[in-house]
Amino acid sequence: MNGAESLVRTLIASEVEVCFANPGTSEMHFVAALDKIEGMRCVLGLFEGVVTGAADGYFRMTGKPASTLLHLGPGLANGLANLHNAKKARSAIVNIVGEHAGYHIKHDAPLTADIEGIARPMSHWVKTSQSARDVAADGAAAVEAARAAPGQIATLILPADTAWNEGAQAVTARAPEPRPAVAGDAVRAAAAALRQPDAALMMGGIGVRDPAMTLAGRIAARTGCRIISENASGRIERGAGRVIAQRVPYVVDLALRTLGALRQIVLVGAKAPVGFFAYPGKPSTLAPPECTFTLLAGVDDDIVGALEALADELGARTTPPAHVAPLAPPAMPAGKVTLEGIAAVLGALLPENAIVVDESVSSGRGFASLTAHAPPHDWLCVTGGSIGFGLPAATGAALGAPGRKVICLEGDGSAMYTLQSLWTMAREQLDVTMVIFANRSYQILHGEFAAVGAGAPGRRATDMLTLDRPHLDWLPLARGHGVEAGQASTLDEFAAQLRRGLATTGPYLIELVF
Repeated sequence: MNGAESLVRTLIASEVEVCFANPGTSEMHFVAALDKIEGMRCVLGLFEGVVTGAADGYFRMTGKPASTLLHLGPGLANGLANLHNAKKARSAIVNIVGEHAGYHIKHDAPLTADIEGIARPMSHWVKTSQSARDVAADGAAAVEAARAAPGQIATLILPADTAWNEGAQAVTARAPEPRPAVAGDAVRAAAAALRQPDAALMMGGIGVRDPAMTLAGRIAARTGCRIISENASGRIERGAGRVIAQRVPYVVDLALRTLGALRQIVLVGAKAPVGFFAYPGKPSTLAPPECTFTLLAGVDDDIVGALEALADELGARTTPPAHVAPLAPPAMPAGKVTLEGIAAVLGALLPENAIVVDESVSSGRGFASLTAHAPPHDWLCVTGGSIGFGLPAATGAALGAPGRKVICLEGDGSAMYTLQSLWTMAREQLDVTMVIFANRSYQILHGEFAAVGAGAPGRRATDMLTLDRPHLDWLPLARGHGVEAGQASTLDEFAAQLRRGLATTGPYLIELVF
């Protein structure tokens, strides 16, 4: 058994069951091992950003790390943007990155690079295997690092000779350590804060999913506090019958108004809210200066246990939860496309148990209120702000949750970063309906240009903010990747197209022009 085979057997024994791959020459022995050994589903991506983004989406829906297979330093570099998003989402991923054989590195061949240096900014754990006999233990250590709460990026670099030389027996990764319990002092401090007026629980991490949200609703019913959440969370469970948290808005002025009355914020798996960017004359921190923050639980702590203890401290364990969304989908709109109308169509047609992958960026900022009362569903956000997330994450989410309809909300500019995802969806026949918001521009940048005080864009600036001359034509782009597609330019047409996509088993793309 060579080193590559020992690594594959180690990953499978450690319950890493999917490999999102874009391999090259130095990874061929690992590819041969994946071919020879049963138990690993191999999914090809035509660009490394598809591979890493799919691994992120897969973890968000399964809670289990997938592996990626990347080719040397440049291949890893191509995948870094979506590893950034995955790191901000606290997703667990095991990257396997090929390297030249040890004796070849000194010759400085064209693809030689500092792979560890490239990996470190987007990884929590990085290691290069030194011999084939080390590979199995190194693979198990990578899985253990990835599975550490709340989820980490582990990158194992596999020199070609450690893959083809004789390896050791496979190793099974140890089970992850339980999340640390929160101290009683933190529970009592949080209870004291919530007994005061103008208080809120701010939720993040697994805190925006059940059972944490139901506990938050019980606490809110007992104390009268608000429930808010970070602007972007890895996976939110929402919809009818679930407790609603108000997301902190992206736009600084809206965020300041949303949080302006608060005097106490208890953090539960969340950080104190800050703006995405700095703007002249506006604060970086979004809560009022007189607001006090109290940490109940960090993102890697036992969040559910902390909320149970807080509910007990407040006598709220059996209190019926507040802020529960009733089933009340919006009326179906018609006519000209508006952002409110798009949200209403989505809210009216979202099927039960759907998974929404959201990289709608500017178009989707107001979707929350009109989809909150749809049937129960999950909502996956781009957490790190690095665009090109939506299509790959939808790919991974569909693989991780077969039998559930995935709806991807994607800007046209963002979609072009990882367009190759369409091919993988078609090849794997994934049940994803995509809505491409074809506003023919980097719409968010028009607002940002004004917000930072850069004035009004002139001709050259406008050329850098618009997607015209020519317009992107999404129907042939989709069909060229093997994906059926349709176009809508009114809300009536959008509703008809969305119904068609939801009825399709397999990928379907809607170009919504407005």
